[in-house]
Amino acid sequence: MTPAKRRGVFIAIEGPDGAGKSTQAAMLAERIEREARLRVVRVREPGGTPTGERVREVLLDPKLAAMCPWTELLLYMASRAQLVEEVIRPALAAGHAVVSDRFLLSSVVYQGYAGAIGPRPVLTLARAAFKDCLPDLTVVVDVPAAEGLSRSSRRRRGARGGKADRVEAKGLAYAEKVRAGFLDAAKRRLAGRSVILDGRAPAGEVAEDIWHEVRRVL
Repeated sequence: MTPAKRRGVFIAIEGPDGAGKSTQAAMLAERIEREARLRVVRVREPGGTPTGERVREVLLDPKLAAMCPWTELLLYMASRAQLVEEVIRPALAAGHAVVSDRFLLSSVVYQGYAGAIGPRPVLTLARAAFKDCLPDLTVVVDVPAAEGLSRSSRRRRGARGGKADRVEAKGLAYAEKVRAGFLDAAKRRLAGRSVILDGRAPAGEVAEDIWHEVRRVL
């Protein structure tokens, strides 16, 4: 009898803007491939599919500052549902590792907490859109809001000519709500198993902390 193929593992890297999520996601993917000998599929949110990338352009457009939280949520969920159907489920079924730069916890925080919709409607919509496809582990890389905004500003000056996207342009008070939301939601495990790590350390040290947690689910 041929043994059943092992389901892959799904890791999401979360946190406020400027926490270093993209850097850590790239480092983690390389390490899983090198040390766990698993093929890794990297995705980002919003985006990750042709449909999702078009939605991303709308969500981050600074000209659309008046977009309400419910519109945000429905657009994010549309992008996420497409990503799950087109990329994540097939990768997991093939036994691969999926490393996602953001996933459901971001909507729980940005629209649920900071947008005042509340976590419950976000989670209800997620169950309808993609049912049980949740990360095996969500790592929240935490930095103080002011530090995160400062890092984002430095990154923009180096890569995008200094223009903030629609979310980053909401300012410090909003960023404080986002950080508080991540800490509370992760502690309550509202989007599955979560851990909170200090993102103020050098990137290499943060990567070691992440690897320590990820090894538990590989």
